[in-house]
Amino acid sequence: MRVLIVEDNPKMAGAVQRGLQENGFAVDVSHTGFEGEELAAVESYDLILLDLMLPDRDGIEVCRNLRRRKIATPIIMLTALSATEEKIDGLDAGADDYITKPFEFEELLARVRAIFRRGEATESRVLRHDDLELDLYTRRITRGESTHELSNKEFALLEYLMRNPNRVLTRTQIGEKVWDMNFEPSSNVIDVYISSLRKKVDRLQERELIHTVKGAGYRFGIIDEHSGV
Repeated sequence: MRVLIVEDNPKMAGAVQRGLQENGFAVDVSHTGFEGEELAAVESYDLILLDLMLPDRDGIEVCRNLRRRKIATPIIMLTALSATEEKIDGLDAGADDYITKPFEFEELLARVRAIFRRGEATESRVLRHDDLELDLYTRRITRGESTHELSNKEFALLEYLMRNPNRVLTRTQIGEKVWDMNFEPSSNVIDVYISSLRKKVDRLQERELIHTVKGAGYRFGIIDEHSGV
């Protein structure tokens, strides 16, 4: 999952960025409303954390502009203003939620998870595909008798694969969702992490779940030997 933070306080932005990265998110940061709005309009994000008070324009204006531009990415407003009127203005501008500064990171993380659960009301803390289980909280996988812990990037990569089963995912798509905007497309880092995941997911298993599609990318899921899918 890829998140954009639009926050003019470098210390706060950095702390939230580190916390989200430690929980498996790919995170970009912008310190101005203008740059944040443009990034949100041209890049592919799953969530935007938007500060209300920015140096060049306020967050409500940015939020309203994004909705006018048909950008439907969920937005959580970050605000130091606790007045109900300010919160209503943000929600009326198109924000999905708000959190008042100062806040505990765990509360922010809970709100982020809640946003991602919308439309998936029956989803538990565990993703399952065939005999593989991924615990979204502990970042452990279980397959058969084997249990492994995943690194932050392994977790983010496997979660993305499991949420898109039986689809051919290009390196560009994976890079956009699992890495940040500084990802270098010519790098072999995706191949390295795929190899690492295979050792934990497919090693010693009769049926492989992670497949290379030559010249295209990767595909997750069981391949039917008769149909080829």
